[in-house]
Amino acid sequence: MPVPTFRDHVERFEHEVTDRLRRLSALAAAGGLDAAVELLADCVEEGGIVHAFGTGHSEAFAMEIAGRAGGLIPTNKVALRDAVLLGGHEIAELTGEPPLERDPRIAEDVFATVVRDPHDVFVIASNSGVNGSVVGLALLAKEHGHPVVAVTSLEHTGAVEPKHPSGKRLAEIADVVVDNLAPYGDATLTDVTDVAVGAVSSLTAAYVAQLLTIGTVSALAARGQQAPLYVSANVPGGHDRNLTIEARYGDRLRRSA
Repeated sequence: MPVPTFRDHVERFEHEVTDRLRRLSALAAAGGLDAAVELLADCVEEGGIVHAFGTGHSEAFAMEIAGRAGGLIPTNKVALRDAVLLGGHEIAELTGEPPLERDPRIAEDVFATVVRDPHDVFVIASNSGVNGSVVGLALLAKEHGHPVVAVTSLEHTGAVEPKHPSGKRLAEIADVVVDNLAPYGDATLTDVTDVAVGAVSSLTAAYVAQLLTIGTVSALAARGQQAPLYVSANVPGGHDRNLTIEARYGDRLRRSA
């Protein structure tokens, strides 16, 4: 039997990715994202902020939600390092062992850095959905009356034990759960070598982030409202235009390098 070539692996990975993106598109077209979209549209309509949180590679999801061209302006990326940049933690804690994302105690300190309005919504991404920080932040958001949207792998999270003292998973706390369709372990190609490669959760989560943004803008348009959106800061006038709209939200928005 011939040994698969790199080209073979590329074709199979393309199938793994595009099949999941098509399934997410079908879900959105069938109304499967409407509950999440309505929460975000209500938030923006009432002058709230969408706070996006993810740790590890799931931080990429938060970056797709917050502070990018074509995205909603009333958005914040919440990160573990906020506990250092805006709180009282030391830099060394970010690279300590066990990883900070697994420490449920850090959630309260990260949450305390967020300037919140009653209309704010939290969108939390975690492929496993069980680490202490993401579960802790979701619990705090709920305790303070904020809706939570979870983007997670239902296949993976259902196969692992919760790590938070509450014994809960992110999917069990959120008001709305969106499955990122990643398999258990995230990687899709199991026969390239003895360890699977070809992770998909970042790709599918980024797609979900864009679908949620498009859906929110569409929902607001249906209500006769224009969504506050970023244009690229690298087109003429773009930066100044963005700053003008950002000013409506004052210090509730935070943008960092």
